[in-house]
Amino acid sequence: MIFKYRRGNPIKTDSTVMYIESNNELDFFNKIIKDKKILFDIDENTFVYGLGGSNRGINKIGYTYTSYCSDDPVHTEDKTSLYAAQNFFVIKNKKDIFGIFIDSPSKITYDVGFTEIDKFNIEIESEDYDIYYIKSKTILDIVKEFRKLVGRSYIPPRWAFGYGQSRWGYMNEEDIIRVYDKHYENNIGLDMIYLDIDYMDNFKDFTINKERFPDLEKLVKNLKNKNVRLIPIIDAGVKIEKGYDVYEEGVKKGYFCKDEKGNDFVGSVWPGLVHFPDFLNKDAREWFGMKYKYLIDKGIEGFWNDMNEPAIFFTDRGIENMFSKIEKYRGKKDIGVFDLWEMKDSFMEMNNSDLDYKKMYHNLDGNIINHYNVHNLYGYNMTRSAGEMIEKISPEERKLLFSRASFIGMHRYGGIWTGDNFSWWSHILLSMQQMVGLNMCGFMYIGSDIGGFSGNCSEDLMMRWLEFATFTPLMRNHSAIGTRNQELYQYKNINKLSSIIDIRYRLLPYIYSTFMKCVLRDEMYFKPLAFEFDDEISIRIDDQLLIGDEIMIAPVYKANQNGRIVYLPEEMKMVKFKESNVLCEEILEKGHHYIKTELDEFCIFIRKGKKIPYANIAKNESEVNFDVFNFLGYDNATYEYYNDNGIVREVSEKYIKTI
Repeated sequence: MIFKYRRGNPIKTDSTVMYIESNNELDFFNKIIKDKKILFDIDENTFVYGLGGSNRGINKIGYTYTSYCSDDPVHTEDKTSLYAAQNFFVIKNKKDIFGIFIDSPSKITYDVGFTEIDKFNIEIESEDYDIYYIKSKTILDIVKEFRKLVGRSYIPPRWAFGYGQSRWGYMNEEDIIRVYDKHYENNIGLDMIYLDIDYMDNFKDFTINKERFPDLEKLVKNLKNKNVRLIPIIDAGVKIEKGYDVYEEGVKKGYFCKDEKGNDFVGSVWPGLVHFPDFLNKDAREWFGMKYKYLIDKGIEGFWNDMNEPAIFFTDRGIENMFSKIEKYRGKKDIGVFDLWEMKDSFMEMNNSDLDYKKMYHNLDGNIINHYNVHNLYGYNMTRSAGEMIEKISPEERKLLFSRASFIGMHRYGGIWTGDNFSWWSHILLSMQQMVGLNMCGFMYIGSDIGGFSGNCSEDLMMRWLEFATFTPLMRNHSAIGTRNQELYQYKNINKLSSIIDIRYRLLPYIYSTFMKCVLRDEMYFKPLAFEFDDEISIRIDDQLLIGDEIMIAPVYKANQNGRIVYLPEEMKMVKFKESNVLCEEILEKGHHYIKTELDEFCIFIRKGKKIPYANIAKNESEVNFDVFNFLGYDNATYEYYNDNGIVREVSEKYIKTI
C-alpha cells in the first residue's frame, strides 16, 4: 500500500504517474516528521537500501548523502553527492520494512547513522514536499509498488545491448573509421561508436564540424551498413553566437533560463559563453527536443546527454571574485599559506557554484522559480525533452537515449551512465553497488564507463571490468582525452579481451529477455543477495549480485587475484567461461567456496532449478540468433523467454513464451 504526506505547496516534478491522495493524519508520518526533518531510529540490525546511484555500499548506513546533482568527476569515498538525485529508499530491521520516496527537487541531506550512529536523520531544504510511504511484506514487493507509482522504465533498441566504444578525442572521420577497422581486424564485437564533443562545430549542439566530418550522413550510412551505429553527445549549454540558429531562436522565443534582471543567464562551458535552455518550460522542452531531428535525419539513432546538472565552468561573478582575490594579495611580500589557499580556492570555487545557480531562473507553468530550488530537475527534463520529441519524430522505432544527470521520473525517457569514474579497481565495486540503487529507482538501462573515464587503465583492470560489465545493459568502454588509449585492440592480449565480448553476445538473448521482463513487471534486473535470501551471511554481502531470477555473479574486483571467495546461499551450478566458450560446469553446494578464475576466465552461478539461453558466437547484435540457441543450467528447468524484433515501441507480455 502507498500513503502520501503533503507539506505546503510542492513544485510539480512529474516524477509519479499515479494519483495518491494525501493522508497527513497517518500515525507513521506524525512519528517521523518534525518540521523539515525526518528521523528514524536505527541499530546494527537496520539496513537502508536505495538512493539511486549514490556513493559507497549497497547498505547506506554509516555515511551522509546529499541529493543534489553535482558535476564532480572524482568519485572518492568522501563524496556525498554524485551526478544524480534519486530520493527513494527502503528501511529494513527486525521489526519492520517499508519504503520512502521524498518527491522534492530541493537539496536533501541523508545522514544515515553518521553523526549519530543510532539515528537516520533526513533534512529537506524546501518547506514544500510530498513524502510517499510504501508498505509491503518484502523489499522486492515495495520496489514493485514504487515502480508502479513512478511509471514504466525506458526501453532502448536491442542493438543498444551490444558493445560500444567511446573516447573523448575521436577528432575526425578517419579516427572513427580506424576504430571500426581495428575492431573488425581484431575480431572484436561492436555495435556502437560514440562521438564526444569533438564532432561539433566549435562545441555547438546540433552542428557538425565539416572539416573533421565532411559527410557525416555518409559515414553514418556506411557504418550502419556494417550494423554499427554512431552515437553523438548533446550538451546542455547553447553557445552565444550570432548566426547560430539554436541560439537565435532560443533568445527570440524566450526559451533560455533568466538571471535576476530578466536577461538570459550567461555561463561558460565547452563552447565558451552559453545560455541554458529552460527545460522546465514545456514549450522550451518541445523546441529543444525537436532539434534532435537534425541528426536523426542524417541517420543517427541514438544520443547521450551530458553536462546537464547543469555543469557551469565559470560565470562573470566567479571571474570577478577570482581577480579580486589576486588583486588583494598582489604586491604583498608576506603571503602566508592561508592566503595562498584563499587564492587557490577562488579558482576552484568558480565551478558549479551555488551562488551562480541561485542567479538562474525558470519559467514553470508561468511561475518564475529560482534554479537552486529545482536544480535536481534540470538533467531529468533535458532528457525528457529529447525523449518526448524523439518519440514524435520516430513513433514506431525505439532510439537509444541516456543521460548523466537524473532525477526519478527521467527513468521513463532514457537510461543513465554513472558519469566520470576513474581507472581504479575500487570503481568496479562501486559500479556493482550503484546498479542496485539505480534499479530500485526505476533506472534499468544503466552502466558505467568500462575501464574508467579518467586515469590510465591497465590490461588486467580492463579484463576484470569487462567481466562484470558483460552483464550491465549499457556496455560502453569510455575514456578521457589525455589518458591511455584503452580500446581493446590497444592491449597485448587482444584475443583474451575479445573473447569476453563474445560471451556478452552469446548471453544477449538472456540479458535482453531478462531486461524486458523486469521492465514489464516492475522488477529488478540487479539485486543483492539480501533481497531474496534472509540468512545472516547473505544480508551482509554487497559484492555479489543476482541478475533476474536465474543467475548470480561474483566479479573479481581486486588487483593481482586469480580468484575469490564466493558465498552460495543455495545450491547453484557454476559455469566458467574462457576463450569465447564454456570451460566447465559444476554443481556446488550451499556455502563458501574459493573460485579460482584466471585473468581471462570468469564465472556465473545458475540458481538451482533454473536455466538460461546461450546463443551462437557473434560480433554484432544482428548476428545473434535470438530464435535458436542452447541452454546453460539445470536440464529439467523451464525458462520464460521474451523475444520481439528489438526495435518496435510496442512491448507486451505477449512476446514471452515458456520454453
